[in-house]
Amino acid sequence: MKLLRVGTTGAERPALLDAEGVLRDLSGVVPDIDGALLADDAALGRIRTAAEAGELPVLDADGLRVGPPVARIGKVVCIGLNYHDHAKETGAEPPAEPVIFFKAADTVVGPYDTVLVPRGSVKTDWEVELAVVIGRTARYLGSHEEALAHVAGYAVAHDVSEREFQIERGGTWDKGKNCETFNPLGPWLVTADEVPDPQRLGLKLWVNGELRQDGSTSDQIFSVAEVVRYVSQFMTLYPGDVINTGTPAGVALGMPEPKPFLRAGDVVELEIEGLGRQRQEFKPA
Repeated sequence: MKLLRVGTTGAERPALLDAEGVLRDLSGVVPDIDGALLADDAALGRIRTAAEAGELPVLDADGLRVGPPVARIGKVVCIGLNYHDHAKETGAEPPAEPVIFFKAADTVVGPYDTVLVPRGSVKTDWEVELAVVIGRTARYLGSHEEALAHVAGYAVAHDVSEREFQIERGGTWDKGKNCETFNPLGPWLVTADEVPDPQRLGLKLWVNGELRQDGSTSDQIFSVAEVVRYVSQFMTLYPGDVINTGTPAGVALGMPEPKPFLRAGDVVELEIEGLGRQRQEFKPA
C-alpha cells in the first residue's frame, strides 16, 4: 500500500494512493497514519479490506498539499557515510560500524514544501536517502530477518545539510543537520510488502534540472537490515520512528571547487524507484 497524509500543515488527513493512481480518503477508516497505526495489524487490515472492496471515497488531488506520510514521529535516526561511492568522493574511510546521528522530528516537512536556506549559510547541500519507518518496537534485534520484520515501510527522504555548520563550526554534526525544514519526507509510505528487496532501489536527485546523484542502495556499506539491527543495540526503536539510511555519491561537498552549494531560488527534485518523487524550492530563512 501507498499511504500518505494530505491537507494543510498540522491538519493533514490520512489517504491512500490506489493501484490506478487514484487518491482515496482514509479518514473514515483510521484517524491518522502514525506509529499507533503502523503497529496495529487489525487497523492496517481494515485499510486493505476497504481498498480492495472499492469502499474508499475519492479525493480531489488538485491543489491538495501532501504532508509527511507519518505523523508524530518520535525520532529520526540518521546513518552517515553509508555508501561506498559517497565515502570515496568525500575522502573518508568507509566506517567499520554505522555512523549514527540524529535529526529532530520537527525538521520533517512534506515532500513538496519549501526548504529554507539558513541565515548565514554558504554550504547548504542535498542528499537523497532511503528512509525506513519502524512498525514494531525493536530492542536488541538478533538477526537481519528479525530486523526487516520490524520495518513498516519505506519512503523518500531528503537529508538537507549545511556543511559549514556540520563540519567547520565545532562539536558534532547536529548543527548542520537540524535547521528548519531540513528533512522533507514522502510523498508516500510504501508498506514493506511492496519492497521485497530494499537493496535493489535506484536513487536520483536533480538540482535545477541537472542530474547530480544517480545511485543504488546496492552500494550501501551497511544494508537496511544491518542498520536496523545495529541501531536497536543502542536505543529502542518505536513504531513511527524513522531511519535515514545514507546517501550515494554526487553531493556538492564531494565536487571540485567551486562547489555548487544550494542557494535561495534553486529547485531540487529527487526520487527513489517505486517510492515516489519530491520537489522543493529553496528560499531564504
